[in-house]
Amino acid sequence: MTTTTIERTPVSLYGFLTPRPGHADELRALLLDLVEPSRGHEGSLQYHLHEQEDGRFFLYEVWRSQEDLDRHNATPLLRAFLAAVSEHLEGVPEAYSGAMRSAHPVSRS
Repeated sequence: MTTTTIERTPVSLYGFLTPRPGHADELRALLLDLVEPSRGHEGSLQYHLHEQEDGRFFLYEVWRSQEDLDRHNATPLLRAFLAAVSEHLEGVPEAYSGAMRSAHPVSRS
């Protein structure tokens, strides 16, 4: 009998979102509403929101694998966020993603 092991490489997603003038409170609320539910999604290792001194928001996520991130991105929570967020943004988010190459100390099933 042959068994196959699926290697899971943690994936990080991070970037800056700039609110339109007068929309910081609305954008902050939308982003904060993502934090706890996203932390509860399968494969979420880290999920953090920061507010910069210049008014931009910095979102940092780490997922156990690309498959977990894809599953998270397909949730109604994320779809609702994406439908609502653009009216509160100044320009396009500055977003990055990549495979985490350093060891991750926390492992969740």
